[in-house]
Amino acid sequence: MATDCEAWLNANPVEAGDLSDSFPSGDEDNTFTRNVNNEINGNWISAPTSSIHEARLKAKVKRRLRKNSSRDSGRGDSLSDNGESVRSAVPPTSPKGKLLNRKSRMGKGRGLPKKGGAGGKGVWGSPGEVYDEDEVDVKDPNYDAEQENCVYETVVLPLDEETFEKTLTPIVQEYFEHGDANEVAELLAELNLGSMRGDVPMLAVSLALEAKASHRELTSRLLSELCGRVLTAGDVEASFHKLLKELPDLVLDTPGAPQMLGQFIARAVADEILPKSFIDGYKGRVDCEYSRASLDRAAVLLRMSRWTGLRIDSLWGSGGGQRPVHQLIKEVNLLLKEYLLSGDTVEAERCLRELEVPHFHHEFVYEAVVMVLESKGDRTLQMILQLLKCLCASTVITVDQLRRGFERVYLDMADLSIDVPRAYSLLEQFVEQSFNARVIDKKLRDLCPCRGRKRFISEGDGGRLKFSSY
Repeated sequence: MATDCEAWLNANPVEAGDLSDSFPSGDEDNTFTRNVNNEINGNWISAPTSSIHEARLKAKVKRRLRKNSSRDSGRGDSLSDNGESVRSAVPPTSPKGKLLNRKSRMGKGRGLPKKGGAGGKGVWGSPGEVYDEDEVDVKDPNYDAEQENCVYETVVLPLDEETFEKTLTPIVQEYFEHGDANEVAELLAELNLGSMRGDVPMLAVSLALEAKASHRELTSRLLSELCGRVLTAGDVEASFHKLLKELPDLVLDTPGAPQMLGQFIARAVADEILPKSFIDGYKGRVDCEYSRASLDRAAVLLRMSRWTGLRIDSLWGSGGGQRPVHQLIKEVNLLLKEYLLSGDTVEAERCLRELEVPHFHHEFVYEAVVMVLESKGDRTLQMILQLLKCLCASTVITVDQLRRGFERVYLDMADLSIDVPRAYSLLEQFVEQSFNARVIDKKLRDLCPCRGRKRFISEGDGGRLKFSSY
């Protein structure tokens, strides 16, 4: 310790004035000098003033060394013989160094690691050691011979009627949103359906009867995908038998259930998940009028498919987002033409809702305005204006879709005016009447384009060409 003190003094000389922080008041220095017997680091000594001053310097150096060693114990800094700071990889006084050192600290033995390196916290044995399987001790009092060859498996309890409906209803309703039949098949494979397996098609069809036409199409596809993977043909046939028996109850919630169920039966026969003899087996043995109407509907559709080539696979149609754009445009044009012939706004609204394309209503607005521009007479303009006013009032067409439809017409006016020379004047007239009927707002009205035209001004302008707009 004395050597370290001298080395530190040589490297960092301490002035006498720096000692004022150890003794704040001058009275203590005078008292310390006057007394012969003084205490230096717990030892009472009697020495002249110079020796006392030197002892005070060494005591201050020791205090600084203790403070630095406790502060830098984790960094491993130390002083070399020449007074320079040396940093070691792992300080011998740090806890980390003690944990990494597996040698015995008891002062016994040859200094080898404890337990051959297999001891200590977080050690699973000596390096390279391979553990064998534990042999069962027959003499163990807890030994059971019957458990020696046991195989443990996870047991899934079969679903009862109440649990079946609570579990499968969310699965089917979620399928109506994403339309992935493979995901439904995987979820059903994880369940122990037991005796309720034959009720899966029945539950799916019952939910589809209260849903949209696109959901009924998805249900028909689901039954076709599940048959052979999760369900058998017997399960599907048994489900339709139960549905025919429960038709009187289904009609209370869905008045069109007999016709819809007949279409489900025809689609199942066309997809070959129901035998062709299913309908023939009921001939002459049906007492319920609803069941008879359902079977008659299925038989008529199957005959039409054989004689007229009706496609049963497209019986329900496809969902709005799943149909190609050109087909949607064709259906929108057909809807508008039927409305111009009948003038029934309620029927037009119902047909537009059944298209299930709220994101594509701007095409409906576009085609309606183009029909006004291509028409002859004021009748088409008034009928289209009345239709748009009713659809906007019932929020079938949103403000955003209406704006997008009109803006598309504005952008295409250069091309439309080639086929219809009076397109600009007709559009200005229609936009003004739409604004007066509160179909569009002032901002959308002001965006209406107007075509500039050349005209000659006689006399005062000297025959010069002037450009103006109206």
